Amino acid sequence: MTADAGKHKTERQARYRRGHVSEYLAAAFLVAKGYRILARRFQSPAGEVDLVACRGKRLAFIEVKRRPTLEACEASIGNAQRQRIRRAAECWLARHARHRQHDICFDAIFLAAGKWPRHLPNSL
Repeated sequence: MTADAGKHKTERQARYRRGHVSEYLAAAFLVAKGYRILARRFQSPAGEVDLVACRGKRLAFIEVKRRPTLEACEASIGNAQRQRIRRAAECWLARHARHRQHDICFDAIFLAAGKWPRHLPNSL
């Protein structure tokens, strides 16, 4: 393995770990707000949803973004990603039909250095 390949692999592993930590923090934040976490990193052929959470009759499919600033978090979600999240949510609902009667929402949680997590309901 070349030095560049080893460095790339190490960076990728660090991003993967940061992603897990970010999703854990976002999940803890949601639990503190009264949500119940139903799924983490749900993967389907259509895409991935970071968190699926429920509070009352509200079912939220949540994208978690961690960037240096809140503005960078917002800029990192594009239309293609929004569509993948919606398609993945449809797959999740197909497997969990009892939740179809809930109010379906697409939220984002932004994590930026030195800031409290920012939950943006219905932002996707």
